[in-house]
Formats: sequence, C-alpha cells, structure tokens
Amino acid sequence: MKNLLKSGTIAALGVAACATVASAQDDQLKIGMTFQEMNNPYFVSMREALMEAADGINAEVVVTDAGHDVAKQISDVEDMLQQDIDILLLNPTDSAGIESAVRMAKDAGVIVVAVDANANGPVDTFVGSKNRDAGYLSCQYLAEAMGGEGEVAILDGIPVVPILERVEGCKEALDEAPGITLVDTQNGRQDRSVALGVVENMMQAHPDLGGIFSVNDGGAMGALAAIQGAGRDIKLTSVDGAPEAVDAIARGTPFIETTAQFPRDQIRVGLGMALAQYWGAQVVPAEVPIDVRVVDAENAEDFAW
Repeated sequence: MKNLLKSGTIAALGVAACATVASAQDDQLKIGMTFQEMNNPYFVSMREALMEAADGINAEVVVTDAGHDVAKQISDVEDMLQQDIDILLLNPTDSAGIESAVRMAKDAGVIVVAVDANANGPVDTFVGSKNRDAGYLSCQYLAEAMGGEGEVAILDGIPVVPILERVEGCKEALDEAPGITLVDTQNGRQDRSVALGVVENMMQAHPDLGGIFSVNDGGAMGALAAIQGAGRDIKLTSVDGAPEAVDAIARGTPFIETTAQFPRDQIRVGLGMALAQYWGAQVVPAEVPIDVRVVDAENAEDFAW
C-alpha cells in the first residue's frame, strides 16, 4: 500500500512539474526583430548580441531580413504579430513607409523599440548612434588630413534618417573649412559594387578630387577599390567601424578614418528599454543616443565591434 501511495505521489508531482513547465513555456517572452538587411556585418553583429541577450533571459526570438523592401518588412511584422510577440525591435528600411506596421504592433499591445534608425508612428523608444556627430567627425578629420584645402565629394546612401544626419554633419564640418570645396554628391546606395562605379565616375569628372566621405563602410570599400585601381591620391573617410574597414585603415591605405558605431550596444540598450517597459516601468526614455568614436591608424588595431 505504501508503495502504491508513494508511486501515486511521485506521479502527481510529475504531473504538477509538467504543468509548471508548460505554464512557463506558455509565458516565455517572445521577441521579434526585423532588420533592414542582413547582408552587412554591422547587422550580423547586432543579431549575435540579441541572441546572446535573449539566451540569458530564456526568451524566444524571431528574426527577419527585409532586404531593403519595406513591403516585405511590413509583411514580416504582420507574421510576427500572428506569432504573438511581446516586443518588436525594429530596424526600419524606410522610416516613413514602416509606420503602418508600427501602428499595427501598438494596436496589438506590443512594445516597439526602433534600433539604429527611427520609424514614424508611436514607437516607444528609439536607440541609435549619434549619426550627425559621426558625419561631422569624419568630415572634420578628412578636411584636416587634406590640410584644409582641396575638392571633396560625398558618397551618399539610402535616404533613411541616420544617413541623412551623417550627410548633414559632414556638410557642417566642411563648411567650417573655407579651403575645402564640395564638388559632388552621388548615391552609392551603401553597396560596394555600386559605390565602385560611382566613384570611378566621380574621379573622371573631377581630376583634382582630393577626398571622399562615404556614409558607410560598405560604400567606402567600393570607393577604396576604385581609388586604388586608378592609382589616385584621394583620402577616404567613412562611418561604421566594420572589421574590413578597420583593417584597411590599419594597413595604411587611402582609407584613413571611420567613425565607429557600436551595434552590439545599440541592441543591448534597445532590448533593455523594451524589457523595462515590459516589466512595468512607467518612465522609459523616448530616445537613447549612443556615442560614436573616431578610428584611425593610431587605434585601429585595438578596435572591434
């Protein structure tokens, strides 16, 4: 009889334990993260940091890649909402175009944090680099490296807010150097192959070009290939801090500086803001700016995302 009672007690405890585990699984935090693209080490490092953080709090993560297609990104968010996510971390491919997805998420009671680029609509918090500062610092560095004189060009990109702010900051720095003349601005779409062709055209149109600012390191690597292929003495600066860019700077190429962002910190802080609200915080910052840092030949070997 004792054995029967003992067996019955163990079975009951087992059922209770299973019920507890099932309940815990039902209550597991679910995070959705939609990236504007994943064909970029910058966003790959963000994803890695997110997965590490989620593992630490036993959260489930759903990650999607919009491929710079806002219609796909909206559809991806709709799919995430069908999966009952609690938090949406949003890296918009189009700040204005994604607004309908932001509103859908908020209507569903989901916490929305924009990361790296802000989005229109009722976003709870935006966490992103000080992009205007980044553009300013890179172009200030470029002007000083050119001795305050000469012709420069801007290799522009996709018109999202961070890119626009970098260009604004760059132009502000160039305006402070009266001997520097901005002779060209063209869109390299932050893509190596596109930027290579664009910069080849720039160099042909401007034989006295002495400097180029690229809005990101992807475009800058294409620009570097064009500069080296033409054997031109053109100084190049950029924004991001990507590993291959930092390596090029350390090797003493015409790529002389990148103003580095901290993508891992952005995602960690963004998730922290979302969790604070999820756990009941009533006062959460609407915006959290993340500092940037100049990386040049003096500190490139010691820098990594």
